[in-house]
Amino acid sequence: MDSTGAIWINQLFWLIFLLLLILPMIKTQTLEWSRERLIRAIEEKRKSRVITMIHRQETRSLLGFFMMRFITIEDSEQVLRAIRMTPKDLPIDFIVHTPGGLALAATQIAQALADHKAPVRVIIPHYAMSGGTLIALAADEIIMDEHAVLGPVDPQLGQEPAASLVKIKELKDPNEIDDSTWVKIDISEKALNQMSNNIKSLLLKKGYDEKTAEKVAEELALGKYTHDFPITVDHVKSLGLKISTDVPEEVYALMDLYPQPAGTPAVQYIPVPYQRPGNSQPTGSRH
Repeated sequence: MDSTGAIWINQLFWLIFLLLLILPMIKTQTLEWSRERLIRAIEEKRKSRVITMIHRQETRSLLGFFMMRFITIEDSEQVLRAIRMTPKDLPIDFIVHTPGGLALAATQIAQALADHKAPVRVIIPHYAMSGGTLIALAADEIIMDEHAVLGPVDPQLGQEPAASLVKIKELKDPNEIDDSTWVKIDISEKALNQMSNNIKSLLLKKGYDEKTAEKVAEELALGKYTHDFPITVDHVKSLGLKISTDVPEEVYALMDLYPQPAGTPAVQYIPVPYQRPGNSQPTGSRH
């Protein structure tokens, strides 16, 4: 191979390398612009400030590694800043999709939303577990898809449920419990009490009566269920919370702009209504 051919191959290699480097950045920026346009459209339609907290496993950087997302202190800082910038008489639509996260961060967000003077609506298109549920309890109205779920907000000490640690006192003789376990039990009792009081405080701020606040706190904060137990729309209604299933269509469109990592999808379907042969009317639709 002559030197001209080697130079051409070398240039082609670097061109491909640059394209591989730049294309993910362009795709990410295009998605970001699309999200901003749709968020602005939702704000104009609903006359509100839209704040989103959407956690998905996302692909990052040229190497394409996966990053698990959950509620962090950085999230609470950003949300508090957005709430602070929102006029006190402007409603907030808070769109949340999260598996949960740090109790401190979720509590800060929930308290800030509860203190906002104008109506606060928390919109849940799919799920808001753990800390996401705590945030939903700070709303004047929870708006959930009819098949979306919330989850218990019982405190977790690492991988151990606080309610289960407390139960050790009932299952073992006190003399058989070592000092480190007693410390965990003490912390767990405090955590359960703090979360219960936090829920009651949020609901009382939102105008719920003492009985409803006590009922919700007991149901969700004290370890009645496993931490991943799904709290359905009917379950939420039975607790006496203000709830609607009128999720704006634009919110579903917004979720499409937060794609999971590229690859062979686990779920596939043709996104057009199916028509039976000889029938001009669609018999199904995409949701």
